[in-house]
Amino acid sequence: MVLFAALACWTLNAPPNLVVVFCDDLGYADIGPFGGKLARTPHLDRMAREGRTFTNFHVSQPVCSASRASLLTGCYANRVGIHGALGPNAKIGLNPRETTLASMLKGKGYATACVGKWHLGHLQEFLPTRQGFDSFFGIPYSGDMWPLHPEAPKAYPPLPLLRDTTVVDASVSAEDQKRLTGQFADESVRFIEKAAGKPFFLYLAPNQPHVPLFVGKDFEGKSGKGLYADVIEEIDDTVGRILKKLDDLKLSDNTWVVFTSDNGPWLSYGDHAGSSGGFREGKGTVWEGGTRVPCIMRWPGQIPASSTSDAMLMTIDLLPTMASQVRADLPSNRIDGGNCWGIISGKADAKNPHESPADGYAFYYLQNELQAVCSGDGRWKLLLPHTYRTLSGKPGGKGGIPVKYTSRKITQPELYDLKNDPGERKNLAQNQPAEVARLQALAEKFRSDLGDTLKQRRGTANREPGKAP
Repeated sequence: MVLFAALACWTLNAPPNLVVVFCDDLGYADIGPFGGKLARTPHLDRMAREGRTFTNFHVSQPVCSASRASLLTGCYANRVGIHGALGPNAKIGLNPRETTLASMLKGKGYATACVGKWHLGHLQEFLPTRQGFDSFFGIPYSGDMWPLHPEAPKAYPPLPLLRDTTVVDASVSAEDQKRLTGQFADESVRFIEKAAGKPFFLYLAPNQPHVPLFVGKDFEGKSGKGLYADVIEEIDDTVGRILKKLDDLKLSDNTWVVFTSDNGPWLSYGDHAGSSGGFREGKGTVWEGGTRVPCIMRWPGQIPASSTSDAMLMTIDLLPTMASQVRADLPSNRIDGGNCWGIISGKADAKNPHESPADGYAFYYLQNELQAVCSGDGRWKLLLPHTYRTLSGKPGGKGGIPVKYTSRKITQPELYDLKNDPGERKNLAQNQPAEVARLQALAEKFRSDLGDTLKQRRGTANREPGKAP
């Protein structure tokens, strides 16, 4: 009886398994729980019914590598020296001295796997198995960084497929890309099955729906609404396969699953891009359409089912929040995120730890440009003077060929009340001078800490990326 009680107590307090699905260029309104009508997403719909949707969830930067760096380190990407999207010829990567979600969890006895697109350094010393992951199966950067991309600015080398640090396919073809989403799903399910019995962390980063769009043969034409919808339905099926495997292994009740995206839709690709819903602009801008992404979290009994939160959250908050649930120490290096478990778990009156008057969130883009700041409660956002890209009301391209953006410049700070104007249509800078002044002070705080090339400011707390010898 004593042994049984001890085992029951151990099971009750067993650390949760963690699954993070981080899509590529998925738009806010591409899936059913966020109003999407184009594709059928029954498994994500189920996940929302059994979990919590977050309608005000953001990435720190609206671009591939920088966004991934923030998710995995709990830091603004420019703090760890990652900017933009690293190309196939990049000589830098995420510094292995940084603590990632994987290395933090591995230190707590977790099995860890990275499946899909990495994009934090393609050289051997920067690959996932050097960053806390036991295994890696996927591609080192975006699927469009290959010789077949019609819009490539220069000749790219062949796109490789890797297992751990070994190239298993030196030149991924278009036919190969059609199989990738399914292969990533297979690999994810195998990992869960193999890791069952000890806590595990699966980081699944599909390379879709980033262009070029490819879909498995079982999903070609299945939606009846075009290639983009087919791709979304295959991603939904992947989530369904993961949830089913967790159910079959009786792991669902002790597994925290997060589904989100690395940035908003790449609007210039038109019918090969998603939708930002009613939000302004998309990928490559710090308007809401670029940084606000769909997010669903499920952990039965811990995260309330069929619930919604409009509280401001950012990917930088995931690492410290997960650390709190697995009883892990925070990294010794400074991080930027805060423990938001109260919000995620639906605790009444929970507040974001960034919500003090002198705190909030920063939105950097390009080479360390501070382009916007936002209050920690997510209400007030100040767009700082900078140049951004826009379609200026034009439709996007067709068939995988983008149209060109035009440039617009913000010359004076613009203030938006996101609670009442989430579409960022009415600039209130003249009406709310106190809020402008408060957010200007917040921007100055970030400039002092992390710098701002728009103001020719160098930060005092930026760290170096990993550099090839």
